[in-house]
Amino acid sequence: MEQVHRTVETTAKGSFTKQQKWVTASTAAGFTLENMDIMFLSFSLASIIAELGISSGQAGLIGSLTNIGMLVGGALFGIIGDRYGRVRTFSYTIFIFALATGSMFFAHSLPMIYLMRFLAGIGAGGEYGVGIALLAENFRSDQIGRMSSIAAIGGQVGAIFAAVMAALIIPRFGWNALFLLGIIPVVLTYFIRRHVTETPDFIAAQKQEKATHNKPSFKQLFDTPHKAVQTLGLMVMTIVQIAGYFGLMNWLPVIVQKQQGLSVSGSSLWMVSTILGMSLGMVVFGQLMDKLGPRVSFAIFLLGSASVMFAILFAKTNASMLLIGAIIGFFSNGMFGGYGAVISRLYPTEIRSTANNLIMNVGRAIGGFSSVAIGLLMDHFNLAVTMGFLSALYIISFLVMISLPGLRQLTPNQNN
Repeated sequence: MEQVHRTVETTAKGSFTKQQKWVTASTAAGFTLENMDIMFLSFSLASIIAELGISSGQAGLIGSLTNIGMLVGGALFGIIGDRYGRVRTFSYTIFIFALATGSMFFAHSLPMIYLMRFLAGIGAGGEYGVGIALLAENFRSDQIGRMSSIAAIGGQVGAIFAAVMAALIIPRFGWNALFLLGIIPVVLTYFIRRHVTETPDFIAAQKQEKATHNKPSFKQLFDTPHKAVQTLGLMVMTIVQIAGYFGLMNWLPVIVQKQQGLSVSGSSLWMVSTILGMSLGMVVFGQLMDKLGPRVSFAIFLLGSASVMFAILFAKTNASMLLIGAIIGFFSNGMFGGYGAVISRLYPTEIRSTANNLIMNVGRAIGGFSSVAIGLLMDHFNLAVTMGFLSALYIISFLVMISLPGLRQLTPNQNN
């Protein structure tokens, strides 16, 4: 534990250790590559449908299988990361994710696409919780909000990179070639294994497990009524988080163009403005969380999200639509990095990556179906009802958040 205290003293002076820099960079890069891969599929889907002549339902299953793979990978590699080490597991998940993504270059049939997307999901789902656990164990608790938000911004960088690469590659070389960029993360695994080491905190927890023969398991997330309520409540919050994200990225441009009569070329300007808003929101949320605590910061952003959803009703020009997109993105996805920070502080070292992976990937698996729900609402109701649905989700998340007793105990500037 002395080494942990020395790390705290170093960071208290405003400078990061070499280990901290590599952990932050590798985690942010992992999130960048994960979101890049997800957006590759979004930009390629129309071409896949046209080339293979598949139905919308068959195409939709591609994304669903990716989410299911994330849930499987999150559960599997969360346990592996807690039992055998963060660094090795993190590099393994990125390696699986990279090979499966790159192999999409050779996928010319629907079964092959299904298989590769499922495997890519396994790698991506496993990567999240292990990376967050590494961050949590290398920084003081009053820094985790900022650092997890910085890492989460990496995901938005991945979305922008995917948009640029899709525009350059697909028209010239076809959709398959786009996925060859997925091989890039293989290089990252080399640097992770060379420069990142396990923390004394994790090593001590591992020795304790061997001495007591108590191996990490899923039941530790539910072994008391208090923990069960806490775990299920956080799952509800991540479901809402992912549902809002997919609603924003997949449907809002369509909603605005269809019902407001506005036009954004290829929805690219909407995407850029929304992503910039999300990134700014992450920076602000991380600062607020470390200074005011998670309950206050989540309350501000959840209630803000519930309120600004209706702002889209007032978009009358392209400029106002882009501004509103940025504001909605600021609140709705600004808090994404906060979930990993909260989970890492609520669950002990020996089960930290499992908790992060299981909770977040349940959110992805269930929240990802929001696109279907929003599509049905668009078919049968007006824009106000659709936005009211999204607003209600954030209100539900707020009510769940304030009811979780564990969050009340996470005070600002609390050092673990």
